[in-house]
Amino acid sequence: MSRESAASARSTISLHHLGVFCGLSAAVWLGSAEAPTKLASAGFSPFIISMGMVMGAFVARWTVPTLLKGTGFLFGDLRKKPHLIVWALLAGMLWAVGNTLTIFAVRDVGLAIAFPLWNTNTLVGLAWGCLLFKELRGSAAKDWVKVVGGATAIVLGATVLAAATTQQHTGLPGKDTTGMIAALGAGAMFGTMYIPYRKAYLSGMNPLSFVTIFTFGELGTVSLLTVLNCGGGSAFMTQLAAARTMLFWPFLGGFCWVIGDLFQQYAAKYIGIGRGIPLSNTNQLWGLAWGALVFGEFAGMATDARMLILGGSAVMIAGAVSISLAEPPPSEMENWRAAMHRECDRYNLDRQQVAAVVNGEDPLADHRYPRRWWETAIVLTATGIFVWLALGTRAQRISLSFPWMITLTAATAVPLAWCGTLLWKRTRFS
Repeated sequence: MSRESAASARSTISLHHLGVFCGLSAAVWLGSAEAPTKLASAGFSPFIISMGMVMGAFVARWTVPTLLKGTGFLFGDLRKKPHLIVWALLAGMLWAVGNTLTIFAVRDVGLAIAFPLWNTNTLVGLAWGCLLFKELRGSAAKDWVKVVGGATAIVLGATVLAAATTQQHTGLPGKDTTGMIAALGAGAMFGTMYIPYRKAYLSGMNPLSFVTIFTFGELGTVSLLTVLNCGGGSAFMTQLAAARTMLFWPFLGGFCWVIGDLFQQYAAKYIGIGRGIPLSNTNQLWGLAWGALVFGEFAGMATDARMLILGGSAVMIAGAVSISLAEPPPSEMENWRAAMHRECDRYNLDRQQVAAVVNGEDPLADHRYPRRWWETAIVLTATGIFVWLALGTRAQRISLSFPWMITLTAATAVPLAWCGTLLWKRTRFS
């Protein structure tokens, strides 16, 4: 099929709507992926939990891009933009520190309180998008109100949820302050992490290529933090072996987190970090659902607290709707293009080719990248690791509702199939 006919066969959905759907799909998967961190309350080291998640993320960040595009495409994309490798590694390092802090936060103050605190990255990301990448520049006052007001509403809604559930968490006694500091620190790390994201996509890098390099930064940083805090390599291996019976769950959580992060990456690419990140941070609602329905965090909650939860959720949803309706006007898009041209001039990139990628095209589609034998090996290895961990898994001493767990797990498959199909039809995962 020629390039022209292939383009005409694609979906006609706008990039703004596609980015909105990606942001909301990311929320579902990011919220669900945090559920395994509840295992930290069962006495396991936060660093071991974080390491298990990063191991799952490392496997996913190679397996999923390999399945979708192939290693030939990934290496070809990286060769054209080698300067972005450093930025991808930096993003992975920032995520690793932030993720480790979230484990401490969940252990000390509970999932329902930790979620809204680290989701302050909504405002951090919005600020960086405006300051560094000209997002919202040239927009009318009503668009500023929609985006800034929507992002603020999401944070305020999350705060209301936290207030409603303060007395319901199952964290460690006397650890509230350290847990909240850890959650806020995670928010700062996650918010700053979006700078490399946006820089990469204004330079025309494919999100699948970006996350493949990203994973080396996160794995290396978490490994270093874990070894140092566990008392050395030998002690780390001992603790890892002792946690063998529960590693499947954080490993699965890390794998699922990557699915959500990929949707988040595409949201950041097509609607910017100022709009995409607040939408993905509605994962608070999914974290709340897991905490309340699966782990029973709110058993016996008073009526007024339940009303606060409903109110906070409604505010968050209203904020997400507001951002979804704030499509960038032509004047703002001119500023986006100016930011893109700045990156092209700084790194001597082809403006026309980068513009095509930013607009959802795939200039590398004309190149033939044959599938290699090691791609099959990558997928088989990932499958083998899952099976090996699953076979050694033992039940943990955590009360949960299996019917609700199955229901919420099944619900995550809907946005994966729907939004994944839209991405393929519109951009071929460009």
